[in-house]
Amino acid sequence: MASAVRELLPPEESGLEVAVAYRDLGDDSSWSIDPDVEFHAASTMKVAVLIELFRQEAAGTLDLDAPVTVKNAFASIVDGSPYSLTRADDGEQELYEHIGSQVPVRELARRMIVRSSNLATNLLVELAGADNIQRTIEELGTTKMRVLRGVEDIPAYRAGLSNTTTAHDLMVLMTALGTGAAVSSGASEEMIEILAGQEYNDLIPAALPPGTRVAHKTGWITGIRHDAALVMPEGEAPYVLVVLTRGYEDPHEAAATIVRLARTVHASR
Repeated sequence: MASAVRELLPPEESGLEVAVAYRDLGDDSSWSIDPDVEFHAASTMKVAVLIELFRQEAAGTLDLDAPVTVKNAFASIVDGSPYSLTRADDGEQELYEHIGSQVPVRELARRMIVRSSNLATNLLVELAGADNIQRTIEELGTTKMRVLRGVEDIPAYRAGLSNTTTAHDLMVLMTALGTGAAVSSGASEEMIEILAGQEYNDLIPAALPPGTRVAHKTGWITGIRHDAALVMPEGEAPYVLVVLTRGYEDPHEAAATIVRLARTVHASR
């Protein structure tokens, strides 16, 4: 399977980068291509935030049904300077209508995943604590993924402080969800349900037979396009597939690459 995928990768001289990680949750077999290369995480870091929220609920330190006041004012991790998010650049814009109102943590978590709400993400990172998120993902087995902050902290970005990930580490998190090890089997089922409600389905899900259940999180910024998925074919063992890309000027070309790879992986199982 890995050799078939390698044949689809762009030539090294193109400057394009693609990392892939796969794990079959039935027999625990796995393979990867450049699994430890670090990429800007973009919105894939929201999986880590989701897991930490459910871990804190399990520990009794957070009520997922508790209300949070929606605001659009955050402090940079560099110097504490204030910044806000731009509604037009957010994948989910309806939450901005609720600024000043209260929304349950669970609903913010749903919006963070299914519509990739940056505003919800920043509220939840502030609530859960970036240090706690980082500690949790390391306990689950990640080695290079870094969750330092929320989204659009420009001073931090300029200082080189960005959220990063690898294909391997996202595979670790998606495997923990698929096996129930992230928190508990019940919590994993709820998190999988949220991830399966993802509304941006033009990457890995687009490569699969219609009706295939997929719990996944996409991520994109300029030159970056990712998808991390738990694929649950009917009547078969689930599997985890992570594809990270960097360097594509045309995001549609990046998407086409991810779809081709995912289609080959699914057909080669």
